[in-house]
Amino acid sequence: MRISVSSDMDLPVARSLVTELRSRGHEVTTYGALAPGDDPQWAVCTEAAARDLAAGNADQAVVCCWTGTGASIAANKVPGVRAALCTDAYTAEGARRWNDANALALSLRLTSEPLLNEILDAWFAAEPSKDEADRQNIARVSR
Repeated sequence: MRISVSSDMDLPVARSLVTELRSRGHEVTTYGALAPGDDPQWAVCTEAAARDLAAGNADQAVVCCWTGTGASIAANKVPGVRAALCTDAYTAEGARRWNDANALALSLRLTSEPLLNEILDAWFAAEPSKDEADRQNIARVSR
């Protein structure tokens, strides 16, 4: 899977995210503080990763900032992106299942490496719901 990753800070958990995604066999493109010479501002690097996703150059995105909130807001401004701020595995699983989220937003402050792996495990294991009510909700927010 092709995954675009952005982070406004070059912190150990952000580097671990990229390493972990690659170890799981994903093709990773980095933005912001993880890409030398890139603009690390959260709004700028998040938008770049989200635009990759919306354009079909990535299958999913993972966007990071200190709280994860700014990255989530910025990603959701890009049409076709459904970003979910996930601070635990249960939320990540639900975001994929019920919200068909295609962008995972993470807090660099709250996410430890063990928690990161739990969130990624849940995110990648979950399948979007085929329930008609869930699909109607996704269609409503996709307009």
